Amino acid sequence: MSVVQSIKSAAAAAIKALFDQTIPAKDIAINTTKPEFEGEYTILVFPFTKFSRLKPEETADRLGKYLQEHNPDLVAGYNVIKGFLNIQVNEQYWAQYLQQHFNNRNIGKKPANGKKVMVEYSSPNTNKPLHLGHLRNNFLGYAVSEILKANGYEVIKANLVNDRGIHICKSMLAWQLFAHGDTPESTGIKGDHLVGDYYVKFESILKEQTEPIIARALEHDYKDFEGADKERMEKLVTVFHKPEIQADEEKLDKLNDEIRELARKQTEIMQQAKIMLQQWEAGNPEVRALWATMNGWVYKGFNQTYKRLGIDFDKMYYESETYLLGKDLVEEGLAKGILFKKEDNSVWIDLTADGLDEKLLLRGDGTSVYMTQDLGTARLKYADYQMDQSLYVVADEQNYHFKVLQLILQKLQEPCADGIYHLSYGMVELPSGRMKSREGTVVDADDLIDEMIATAAEQTKESGKLDDMTEDAQGLLYNMIGLGGLKFFLLRVDPKKKMVFDPRESISLQGFTSAFVQYAYARIKSILREVAPDIDKLEGYCHKGSLTTLEKALIVLNEQYDNVLEEAAKEMSPSVIANYAYQLAQTFNSFYAEKKDGIPVHSVRQAETPEKQKLRLQIIKLTANTIAKSMKLLGIEVPERM
Repeated sequence: MSVVQSIKSAAAAAIKALFDQTIPAKDIAINTTKPEFEGEYTILVFPFTKFSRLKPEETADRLGKYLQEHNPDLVAGYNVIKGFLNIQVNEQYWAQYLQQHFNNRNIGKKPANGKKVMVEYSSPNTNKPLHLGHLRNNFLGYAVSEILKANGYEVIKANLVNDRGIHICKSMLAWQLFAHGDTPESTGIKGDHLVGDYYVKFESILKEQTEPIIARALEHDYKDFEGADKERMEKLVTVFHKPEIQADEEKLDKLNDEIRELARKQTEIMQQAKIMLQQWEAGNPEVRALWATMNGWVYKGFNQTYKRLGIDFDKMYYESETYLLGKDLVEEGLAKGILFKKEDNSVWIDLTADGLDEKLLLRGDGTSVYMTQDLGTARLKYADYQMDQSLYVVADEQNYHFKVLQLILQKLQEPCADGIYHLSYGMVELPSGRMKSREGTVVDADDLIDEMIATAAEQTKESGKLDDMTEDAQGLLYNMIGLGGLKFFLLRVDPKKKMVFDPRESISLQGFTSAFVQYAYARIKSILREVAPDIDKLEGYCHKGSLTTLEKALIVLNEQYDNVLEEAAKEMSPSVIANYAYQLAQTFNSFYAEKKDGIPVHSVRQAETPEKQKLRLQIIKLTANTIAKSMKLLGIEVPERM
């Protein structure tokens, strides 16, 4: 039982004894005490005044006295600040906790809770390599999976590969038109990079063909358009030429985007891509063979990148295998009268009564849209695993999409509907601005990994501390520091927030970085190698004397790992773990560096007594274990030396 749980249980018993009121221990609010006040934990007393019939201060005082008198092994003292009861935990309690847990290699791990969760992440398109935006997604999905596992959940890591659709046909068509038979083997280019190059090539040709269509339309020449598209373009151009629109930059930008998108549809190369998509869905042997070949190149490239990143999956899904299942759901929805057809034969659902809009589920030509595919995949995943919750790690640009997905599944009475959870995250930008796949301005994941490792090597070599390490050992260290910096930087920010990524800042030894935490761990391991190679022999030792402020602070912070782990799972936020690991490293550094009259206060090597040395060895061993466990949840390794 954690100290928080112990205090809650004791407080619940005290409330029953003092006020004859039964309160579940879990309902008692308790927080860490603010640094300016004495104590470790604070009980919020205000809710108790309705039955104590006393002022908050009097209620807190009576509760504090009872706790101290009846739980002396736990509560050494207390103080009252208005309606807050600050508890000072008995120092011997911390010493006993330290003895029991300092060598625990499974610290924080919870027993199985019987709940099953699928976490779907990565979900790349097979028309381009993984990039910086994918990295935040992969790291979030992996870390949330590991955090849930540590909290007792059964977790299935899933990857839904977007391996079909118009975007895939773009790369295929450009390769067909311009590659002259090039392959990864013949060019020496990694497969996913080669395919991505042809996606950019397609977009370049598309842009060339789009510009004259836009120019003609703005001059009221609509020969490139027919039917509804022509009517729509005429309306857009009329609005475009209004003086008030020309003066409003935001509205003008939005209008330009609509005009451009409509013009892109009319280009020759886009029409060819649409025909290829229709051929693919019809099972054309030549199109399917090209699709299988190019996707094979991409999968090989993806797997190489995933291996470098330490990312894994338990189950792979492919949209090419699920989109037809979505069509089945659409047919069922039509039969039930939940969905409806329009004159062009397209299928829709009307969500206006739910405050949303009408949503397209099947195009008039019978081809699927993303929502169709997601409906089918949701049904398939639930049929495979019957999980309690299905997490989708997808950028916040798709917030509306997942709101609609869950609502449609609920209306179709699918059993998977209520368990859907969208783990939405903000986009990653560079100091230079947002990345764009169409223009080939994204930061490639492989290139970024190489840059991070090279920068780690450059900065580490400058220290001159690794001259006696073998070249292979140095390479492993640079990899740990470089990848650790990348993962930590992208995970330390709350997922909901957008962020700007700075590669060099991410591996600095100073500040809120992985390297800072890794260095604290390496420093502890150095001390343990020198002073306590047989640390297991200390398992019988329990300190009996007093604790300094920082000795206690480190023990208390380590003990809070259980609660931090629970909070990270509740919030679905690895940033909770990253912040905690940094705080732990920071507190250790203060402990290690504190001096009085130029002499280290907390020396382990030259401790003032054998008892203090044993105590501090237990403290730093516990701290090293907790740092390693925390960082492992984030997918980050910690080095024995730095």
